[in-house]
Amino acid sequence: MSARSSYSLRITRGSPGPAALAMPGRSDQVELVDLTSGESVLFWEGPPVEAKRLAKALKRDLRTMTAETFKTAWLHKEQGQPTPEGDDRPDQRI
Repeated sequence: MSARSSYSLRITRGSPGPAALAMPGRSDQVELVDLTSGESVLFWEGPPVEAKRLAKALKRDLRTMTAETFKTAWLHKEQGQPTPEGDDRPDQRI
């Protein structure tokens, strides 16, 4: 199953206009919602340029990854742990 069919991306701008021309102090929000539970699995608020980069990366991965691979990859990024390149297997704990 593709990640796009499992998650929804919501982007909220602090004001109208492109990120590059945003007034100082503007804050944008990026939220990733699990469509099966309706719960937010990732929420980020920050400067418009960084929000734009994050949204672009999330959109790319939603298009190209499976739901499970996407979840694993972004949870590792969120916790500050590097994701192994080319390793789609979940962590095995004993």
